[in-house]
Amino acid sequence: MTLSHNVQRVQPSVTMQISARAAALKREGIDVVALSAGEPDFDTPDNIKKVAISAIENGFTKYTTPSSGIIELKEAICAKFKRDNGLEYTPDTVTVNSGAKHSLFLAVAALLNPGDEVVIPTPYWVTYSEQPRLVGAEPVIVETRPENGLKLTADEFRAAITPNTRMLFLCSPSNPSGAVYTREELQALAEVAVQHGIFVLSDEIYEKLVYDGIEHVSIAALGEDIKDLTIVVNGVSKAYAMTGWRIGYAGASAEIINGMNKVQMQEVSHPSSISQKAAVEALDGPQESIEEMRIAFDQRRRYMVDRLNAMANVQCTLPQGAFYAYPDVSKLYGSKSGQRDITDSVTLCEYLLEEGRVACVPGAGFGTQEHIRLSYATSMELIEQAMDRIDDALKKIG
Repeated sequence: MTLSHNVQRVQPSVTMQISARAAALKREGIDVVALSAGEPDFDTPDNIKKVAISAIENGFTKYTTPSSGIIELKEAICAKFKRDNGLEYTPDTVTVNSGAKHSLFLAVAALLNPGDEVVIPTPYWVTYSEQPRLVGAEPVIVETRPENGLKLTADEFRAAITPNTRMLFLCSPSNPSGAVYTREELQALAEVAVQHGIFVLSDEIYEKLVYDGIEHVSIAALGEDIKDLTIVVNGVSKAYAMTGWRIGYAGASAEIINGMNKVQMQEVSHPSSISQKAAVEALDGPQESIEEMRIAFDQRRRYMVDRLNAMANVQCTLPQGAFYAYPDVSKLYGSKSGQRDITDSVTLCEYLLEEGRVACVPGAGFGTQEHIRLSYATSMELIEQAMDRIDDALKKIG
C-alpha cells in the first residue's frame, strides 16, 4: 500500500515519540522521570471545571453553531486580545479550534499552495516543519545564532526570501528555547514581512509564561499593515493547565479566518461543546491561577538551569519564557560510556533514558543538533530527582 506523497514526507513528532517511550517504560514498572512533554503538572482550576460540569448537566452536549466557535467564546477571545495584546478583533475575525496546533494547521491549509515556501527559524517546535509538507509546501529552515539569543534577525529573514516565500513561522516565547523577541526585534521582522507581503503565523501560546519582567509583544500589535498579514494563534492549554481540553484560537483578517473556517467545517465540524464553555470561564473568570503557576515555573526554571550549568560540558542559557530549558550539550558528543557512543542529541537522549531513567527530547527534532530540551513543567521534587540522575549519568561518560 502506498500513502500519499505529502504524508510520506511528514516525520512523526519526536516529542510524542519520547513521551510514548517513557510511558511504556513506566507501564513496565520502570521508574522514569519524564521531562519531555510540554504540559503543566497543575490541575485545571476548579472554577473552570465547575463550568464544564454544569455544561454537561445542562445538556450542552450537542453540535454547536457556528462551527468556528460559540459567540460567547468568540467575544471572550476578542476581549482577551484587546486586554492583553492591544489588538482589536471582532467575532468574525476570530476562530476557535481543537487546540493551538489545529489553529496553526488551519492557517497553513488556508494560505499555502504546493511549492510555496515557509521560513522557519531554528530552533522550532517539531510541528512547524511538518505541517507545510501536509499541503505540499516547503519548509525553509533558517539557522539562528547563539549570539542573537537563537532568534531570527531581520537580515536573516530577508536573506531567506525567494519568489516562492509565502509565510514566516514565529514563536515567542519560544518552544523549545524559551527566547522572547523584543518589540524592536519584532518591528524589524514586521518591516521585512510588510515589504515583501509575507504572512506571519505567530504562535503566542506561551505568552503568559514570561519571567524577569520580560514583556510579551504580539507582532500584530505593531501596526495595521503587519496585523493584516498576521495570524495570531493562542489557546488555553498552557496558561490554564487545559492541555486535554483542546481549545485553541486565532485572530486574523476576515478573509483568512473564513478560509480557516472552511477547512475546519469539513474536517472536525467544531471543537468540543463542553470545552468551549470551559474556555469562556478561563478567559473571563479569575486569573490568579496563572500567576501562581508562573511563579512556580520561575522557581523551577532557576533551579534546573543552575543544576545544568554545574554539570561538566553543559551550558544552558536562562530561558526568558515558556517552561523549557534548552542546554547546549554538544561538548559531550564524541564521548563514550562503556560500549555506547554519544554522537549527537538523539544518542545522548537515548543514553539518559536508558542509563539515567530521565526522558528528554533531542534538539535534532527542533532543528538544532547541539541541544536537548528539558521541561520544568513538573514538580520540584521530580526535577531534583531528574537533575541528580542526569548528573550521575553524565559522570559516567568519558
